[in-house]
Amino acid sequence: MFASPLVSEPMAIIALFSAILGIVFWLDSFEAFEPAFKYLPPVIWAYFVPMLLTTAGITPAESPVYDWMSTYLLPFSLFLLMITADVKAILRLGPMALFMMCAGTLGIVVGGPVVFGLFGPFFEDPVAWKGFAALSGSWIGGTANMVAMKQSFGTPDSTLGPLLVVDVVAGYGWMGVLIFLSAYQDRFDDWIDADTTAMDRLNKKMEEATDTRRPVTLSDLAVMVGLALAATVVGRAVGGWFPTVGGIISASTWAILLVVTVGLALSFTPLQKMENAGASRMGYFALYLLLTSIGAKADLAAVLDVPLYLLAGIVWIAIHIAFLLAAARIMNAPLFFVATGSMANVGGAASAPIVAGVYLPALAPVGLLMGVAGYILGIYAAWGCGILIRFVALGL
Repeated sequence: MFASPLVSEPMAIIALFSAILGIVFWLDSFEAFEPAFKYLPPVIWAYFVPMLLTTAGITPAESPVYDWMSTYLLPFSLFLLMITADVKAILRLGPMALFMMCAGTLGIVVGGPVVFGLFGPFFEDPVAWKGFAALSGSWIGGTANMVAMKQSFGTPDSTLGPLLVVDVVAGYGWMGVLIFLSAYQDRFDDWIDADTTAMDRLNKKMEEATDTRRPVTLSDLAVMVGLALAATVVGRAVGGWFPTVGGIISASTWAILLVVTVGLALSFTPLQKMENAGASRMGYFALYLLLTSIGAKADLAAVLDVPLYLLAGIVWIAIHIAFLLAAARIMNAPLFFVATGSMANVGGAASAPIVAGVYLPALAPVGLLMGVAGYILGIYAAWGCGILIRFVALGL
């Protein structure tokens, strides 16, 4: 461990993370490394290598550049993924996607009071329940909902601190597990007798689309980068004009909604053909670069400071998983929907499309739409979960 991070200058951090992505995907192109990347796909290295660098003290756990990457890379990538989306095919997956997302939400709502009932007596903080109420917001919709729950229940910063570690380590740790499990989705789908008809149809269309791809030209790059950057900046500017709703729908949330909406609208125009030049690949690169910053925030050394809180978080995630597996059995849902349904809750709009894209690139927009729905559903569900946790706390 180093006294201070070796790499802390923003541009140096971006360069390091970009180099990590380049090296990982370069190694993946070699046949000799095929066995390693079969079970540990490139995206999991993109997540865990920065995590290990932060734990070793090479990169910081907190940096303004991480906020910048989340602010700009997310809408940039989502716009490119939206304009290339096959919306009609995606909508046919709607009922199963919605059911799995709601099952994940129910798992968090039920798990919160159960976990606090088990671990609450052992916490020294008399208002620890307020921290768990805030965490329920993060795990049903994302950071915006966590802030809303913090304000709603009056969670002190000192109480929220340990739960932030749990949020990063348990939440994003579970994301890493889901990425790892992507290599085993066929086995899971066979075991559960999953209905993959619609997904197989989309895969076939993607294979057919690959035949129409052509070398990217300077004109293509100018259009893709120019439109995506313009949509990002304009979306953020216009989003600032809209009112904040209850501390939940913020300017950033409006910006994402605007960028996604415009991107989906443009997918019905000739711009959808930009996929032939690899627009979605550029979108994925931006998402993976964002993923490296998410991994860098998870300093594993911080786990030693809050072991009991972390154990409670792991049990909470386990209950969430149990609900998803039960729902998958009922609906014969493939592992793709288990993973995206989970991340639409625990990770929100930033993480759901990443995980969805790892499992099936054509369906990354499904993960995004589920994540956006999580924002909306999350405020009501997380508030209810917080009330239930409070009832349990008062009874202890």
